[in-house]
Amino acid sequence: MSAPMAMVLAAGRGRRLLPITATLPKPLVEVAGRPLIEHALLRLQRAGISRCVINISHLGEMIEARLGDGTRLGMQISYSREEQPLEVAGGIATALPLLGDKPFVVLNSDIVSGYPIERLVELAGNFAGRLGHLILGANPAHHPAGDFSIVSGLARPAAESESLTYTGCALFTPQLFAGLPSGGSAALRPLLDRAIAKDLISAEHHDGAWIDAGDPARLAAAEQLAKEFSR
Repeated sequence: MSAPMAMVLAAGRGRRLLPITATLPKPLVEVAGRPLIEHALLRLQRAGISRCVINISHLGEMIEARLGDGTRLGMQISYSREEQPLEVAGGIATALPLLGDKPFVVLNSDIVSGYPIERLVELAGNFAGRLGHLILGANPAHHPAGDFSIVSGLARPAAESESLTYTGCALFTPQLFAGLPSGGSAALRPLLDRAIAKDLISAEHHDGAWIDAGDPARLAAAEQLAKEFSR
């Protein structure tokens, strides 16, 4: 069985990291001696995933110049170029022709996490009857309400006593994005909520450390976490 393809999300503007991101795209901001996006790509590569699509927009030419076709990292990289950022679901829908018709891993480029992507590679080989699988983690201080809960292996709306936060890591099927136009802007959450209501999204709790390097304070914490993971 061949490993699934992956999509790394890298089209955002990173406004909360201004002024850094005025001249440098957020995925190229370095932690522990590497750009954030290289940490993401190396996680995929170590899990056996060699084919990847990256969506780019803001200063995207800098990302493409840095990563090229992926040979240096042991990857085969294709690019989905967006004139304006299309949000997560819109970006994925636009990239579907590059991703094929099988389940694929999706990874935010600004997340530092120890979640083993190998689990998603294994899951992709037997993923009938669902549209997606979410990796959820402990709620960070800036998002205490969380996003979802897990009941009997299925994602559910967040419950106060057991809410968890989406960690920017998932396995999705192309069917989840059916009906979205290529080149149109669309958020991911409404798609997930509709599929969750139909019991079509599974989930698991990653109880290890993870962080979204979304602002200067979290970027500093991501630096320390990435150093720990690289030891």
